[in-house]
Amino acid sequence: MSTAPTSPDAAPDPSLLTAEERYFNRELSWLEFNERVLAEATNPAYPLLERLRFLSICGSNLDEFTMIRLAGLVGQVRTGISETSIDGRTASQQLAAITEKMRAIEGRQQVALRELRPLLAAQGIHIRGGDLASDKAEQWLERYFIEHIIPVLTPQAIDPAHPFPFVSNLGIGALFNLERTIDGSQLIEMVLIPAALPRFVRVDDEAADGEAVYVAIERLVLRFAHLLFPGFTIKGQGAFRLLRDSDIEIEEEAEDLVRYYRSAIQRRRRGQVIAIELDENFDREAEEMLRDKLGLKQAFVTKTLGMLGISGLSNVVGEDRPDLKFTPYSPRYPERVMEHDGDVFTAIGEKDIIIHHPYESFEVVVDFLRQAARDPKVISIKQALYRAGQQSPVINALIEAAENGKSVTAVVELKARFDEEQNLKWANELERAGVQVIYGFVDWKTHAKISMVVRAEDNGYRTYCHFGTGNYHPITTKIYTDLSYFTADPALGRDAAKLFNFITGYVEPQAMEKLAISPLNLREKLNQCIDREIEFAQAGKPATIWAKMNSITEQGIIDRLYEASQAGVQIVLVVRGICCLRPGVPGLSDNITVKSIIGRFLEHSRIWAFGNGEPLPSNKALVYISSADAMDRNLNRRVETLVPIANPTVHDQVLDQVLLANLLDTEQSWLLDGETGEYERVQIDADTEDTDGNGVPGFNCHAYFMTNPSLSGRGGALKESLVPKLTLRKGAL
Repeated sequence: MSTAPTSPDAAPDPSLLTAEERYFNRELSWLEFNERVLAEATNPAYPLLERLRFLSICGSNLDEFTMIRLAGLVGQVRTGISETSIDGRTASQQLAAITEKMRAIEGRQQVALRELRPLLAAQGIHIRGGDLASDKAEQWLERYFIEHIIPVLTPQAIDPAHPFPFVSNLGIGALFNLERTIDGSQLIEMVLIPAALPRFVRVDDEAADGEAVYVAIERLVLRFAHLLFPGFTIKGQGAFRLLRDSDIEIEEEAEDLVRYYRSAIQRRRRGQVIAIELDENFDREAEEMLRDKLGLKQAFVTKTLGMLGISGLSNVVGEDRPDLKFTPYSPRYPERVMEHDGDVFTAIGEKDIIIHHPYESFEVVVDFLRQAARDPKVISIKQALYRAGQQSPVINALIEAAENGKSVTAVVELKARFDEEQNLKWANELERAGVQVIYGFVDWKTHAKISMVVRAEDNGYRTYCHFGTGNYHPITTKIYTDLSYFTADPALGRDAAKLFNFITGYVEPQAMEKLAISPLNLREKLNQCIDREIEFAQAGKPATIWAKMNSITEQGIIDRLYEASQAGVQIVLVVRGICCLRPGVPGLSDNITVKSIIGRFLEHSRIWAFGNGEPLPSNKALVYISSADAMDRNLNRRVETLVPIANPTVHDQVLDQVLLANLLDTEQSWLLDGETGEYERVQIDADTEDTDGNGVPGFNCHAYFMTNPSLSGRGGALKESLVPKLTLRKGAL
């Protein structure tokens, strides 16, 4: 991944490049990311059910993209908005390119499923379409259909006397072209499949001869439709699945956010139809009627011989077959906390600590709040909540704290997409318990991950803070790689208090000591750090930037990195998802490399490291963790944090362990081609050597973190068991 500085005299003038030559399209880059996710479904190194999980994730991602991003572009075209994307495309031009790529991805999804089916069948797991394993299984399914499915189905005739029924977002249904046996009259009937029914029906073990046989619910309805329509002949039929516009826009006059969001959630379910999936052999007459009634002229219509709703495969992934899944992993609990008999506050008060999820347990975050709730010395707790999940120990701890007489403030973000309804529920429960609930800004999302606990101690009040790169969500913390930073640094405590006052009372903070926040000064702080590296490069000193994030789309930051590259700053970016920056463009970004890591865990932490006049890694490097990606929304329309890491042990862990391991990874990494926008898997070069000239094998950062404990969480155990030190090797970057 090495890049060499180019001579400015020989390089083309970057100012002459068009927008398309300078940037990648945001939406197409996201689809490229989903193609990398889909590629994992074909990875023979993964257990079969994990491959199926990646296929399901790809389908779920594509659904969300359709309901939000595709819907947004359709809305722009419909309303005549002329705004262009970062690469200079109109909404119509983007739609044309996106729909072509989406069709290709959906086709590859079906190919991947066709390849997985026989492999799973050989292991006793069958995903059936119209075929069944045995007569015994067919008889069981027919009885199941009669007893459990027919009672909840409601066939609806489609004629002038019966208005066309409403089909909800993500709804699945079937249409039937019927002929009455007694008089030959024609009738079209719709059957909508209630969401309460299982996505897949699993055949009873005895009827399936001990194997796992799954049948999609819509296939079952089509297969036994004759039982629904006695006295009719089925002349044609077909299943469909529908997606609607699911974005929620805030009206400027929304005086009561809670009331607004309660009604907005209902409107989302009735949004404009954006896409529909149809069986390839869908009855022609029924299809024409469906297209007409749903108004599908501007919708994205897909016809498939495969399965509708690939995302539903997550139900099959739940099959109890540990031999076909990754070996279970139990996260470590930080030994430094256990050395203090589990007292989180004593451990933090002694020295800063950073927790690397999911390799270290999220329980320490819960314990931080749970102990605060029960500690008689704790005066107040302030907590920002973006996503907390359906079963939240964090919410329970805040409720307990309020019931124990603590002053508890919770900032609940109502605008957390697809979690609005759950967050409203938590807000109600928190308020009933006596928690002061704040909903933050109307125009900005509060995306910062922060907890603040004030404790009365012998020397006065002391503030303990938690800053995170991820959500307070018990499920995602098991699969997302994130950082939880605990500190009792007085300056960070004072800054955290100002941040909460800004959110709750709109009191704009003055004279922040260490923390940078968006939309006020986070961008400026990053720009200052980039500019310093430019100055080092111009002075002939080492100049390097390493950064890890989920997405980079903000034009200002991209242009600043281009300037740094042109000055000779060596830049390596680990960008999991969307990347609008074009690396390796002569004269523009010669010194920038972009890689993406896709593997067992979802890379989610955001880290920035600046060489500060020394080669990276270095003890003098400036290191920051953040809740923000380099995106316009994060820098301009969200409340985010950028937190400096100064403690030597924590600094080493974030830079020399976490970030460096991501840069060294070869087994889960993809490199971005700056010309085509496509990614290629990193190939292990047989000539790759370490600093001593020895050949090195491939490196898997997830495997490394699972087998090597983090530095700051080890405490005294580091003296007996050293963590292997990672080193840059020749040609690695």
